[in-house]
Amino acid sequence: MNLRSIRYLAFPLLVLFALSAQAQQGYETLSTPQRTGNPDKIEVVEFFWYGCPHCFQFEPHIKEWAETKPDNVEFITMAPPLNPAWKVHSQAFYAAEVLGVLDQFHEAMFNAIHKERKSMRKPKDIAKFVETLGLDGDKFEKTMKSFNVDAKIRQAMQKAKDVGISAVPTVIVNGKYRTSGSIAGSYPQLIQVLNQLIAKES
Repeated sequence: MNLRSIRYLAFPLLVLFALSAQAQQGYETLSTPQRTGNPDKIEVVEFFWYGCPHCFQFEPHIKEWAETKPDNVEFITMAPPLNPAWKVHSQAFYAAEVLGVLDQFHEAMFNAIHKERKSMRKPKDIAKFVETLGLDGDKFEKTMKSFNVDAKIRQAMQKAKDVGISAVPTVIVNGKYRTSGSIAGSYPQLIQVLNQLIAKES
């Protein structure tokens, strides 16, 4: 085997070693770092879908973390409809955000789908559901179809494309690192990785 052959073999081995090292760290480094909204904060973005059972399992972990996150961290939740069938749930999330009722709606929506097995596939279904929360169903449904909500969905889809999201739940740290339950190994480990990356960026 000559020197040139050794070099050709060495390069893929180095790539595999780098990928293996990243997997052991519990995160992946984005090939192209993305600009964040606030340069004075460490941005953490969670991508999710209400219909995703894995997102439902992850929710208590990220909720607990968000309640005690460092002051220098800005936490953002995004609901891009990676599948067209997800769009109604994306509309619901952003309607709740626009109306300022996300605290009432978010966990209740997850529970309605995954614990109570309610059908939430149509705007009318969701409008009836929000009425049980003491909210205006008609107003909520109209907001789901509003320009503001549509703009937020398009923004979320662009963000997901920019950071290479193909599955949920996925977390992006400061526009540089991508992690998930499968990459980190478990949701508790994901939270540990998240804290390590924040410390690294601080």
